[in-house]
Amino acid sequence: MAASKTLTQRLDALFEFDRQPVTENKLQGPGKFIGLFAGEHVAATEFVIGPMFVIHGVAAADLFWGLLLGNLMAVLSWAFLVAPIAVRTRLTLYWYLKKICGPGVTFIYNIANAFLYCILAGAMISVSSTAVGLAFNTPTPALTDVLPNSVSWVVITLIVGGVVTLFAIWGFDKVSKFSSVCSPWLFAIFIAGALALLPSLGQVNSLGDFWHVAKTKIWTGIPEAGQEKYTFWHIMFFAWFANLAMHVGLSDMATLRYAKNWKYGFFSAFGMYPGHFLAWVCSGIMVAAVAREMNPGMMAFTAAGFAGAVAVVIAGWTTSNPTMYRAGLALQVVTPNWARWRVTLVAGVVTSIVACFPVVFMRLLDFVALYGLILMPIGAVVFAEHWIIPRLGLQQYRAEKMKLFINWPSLIAWIGSLVIVFLLPIHMFFKWLPGYFIAQILYITLTFVVSGKESDKTS
Repeated sequence: MAASKTLTQRLDALFEFDRQPVTENKLQGPGKFIGLFAGEHVAATEFVIGPMFVIHGVAAADLFWGLLLGNLMAVLSWAFLVAPIAVRTRLTLYWYLKKICGPGVTFIYNIANAFLYCILAGAMISVSSTAVGLAFNTPTPALTDVLPNSVSWVVITLIVGGVVTLFAIWGFDKVSKFSSVCSPWLFAIFIAGALALLPSLGQVNSLGDFWHVAKTKIWTGIPEAGQEKYTFWHIMFFAWFANLAMHVGLSDMATLRYAKNWKYGFFSAFGMYPGHFLAWVCSGIMVAAVAREMNPGMMAFTAAGFAGAVAVVIAGWTTSNPTMYRAGLALQVVTPNWARWRVTLVAGVVTSIVACFPVVFMRLLDFVALYGLILMPIGAVVFAEHWIIPRLGLQQYRAEKMKLFINWPSLIAWIGSLVIVFLLPIHMFFKWLPGYFIAQILYITLTFVVSGKESDKTS
């Protein structure tokens, strides 16, 4: 009981400014969300993801149709899954999760989230290091490298990580403002770089010419040696779950709770199609033009000169900063007496060390799939609690009303669904969809069981 009480107090302190629903006078208009989505989804990772599709031998038609439909599914997930719950509750996922799952599960979720955030921020720092390394002739690690390939790579990565950490300590508000200012310029670099290098792949005077070059020189359907071939289904599912934790996992309740109505979820299209469609296509063109060498810094420098290299550095900085900041906030649950700067410093040190290992960005597609898969079941549990449990006549928010430290059906559904989907003999990209429904079925079934036992006790 003492440990339970202490942890509950820590969570209460952590959520001091998030426990109340957003008030009417704090709601934001459409422009805020259009800018937010557009700014957040043109990032350093786009310099890696687009080229990876080329390296994995995606055919041109599969790429374009897959991105069109996959991003549409992502937009619909924001609009119909997370936005309605966010607008009805006006709460962050973290506070709403405590009402549903109890402080124990919320604690575990925060730790998992923080660790995964550190890896994601580390990948962005690694991408920036490929650009900084150009000035020192530092060789970029190969596609198959897991460990650092040189001392200079480690030194540069740690320095870049240190700078990012300092700015994360400086404060998220200033960093996010800088990110929103830089995003249009970064997007312009993607387009300019692709247009600059496209003629090196073949003469393009019409849409027909472009399509011929696309099929024969860029997305040829032939993977690089040692790489798995991706099809339409790989692209569609990847585009859908690239932000799985944010929409299906409901993490974007934190932002959409400020929306005036749930339809603002459709504004995610301003992030998906410029960022996760056009930027991925542009970076794919760039990597094809540099002989498919997976080096974001060199690729951008070849395409746009010094401005391109700077764009890679800033893209990594503006996206790793808020990611590292969020990791620090999540870690505060286990360091309640630490100042924010100290927690962020610890997160920064861990992130910088992780960034030294090239596997974090060379296997970025797999990590993105794993990241979303691990957090996805919590979104399924919250969705079931919000919409399905009350319609079945079961008590809603048992954890809050009964002061439960852990709502065991939620924890078992989370872990159980992951165990089941990891055993399924299907590709990592496809595991999350059956896992989502498995988590809901487990949670609803177990809630029925525990509710029946509680009824027997009271009778």
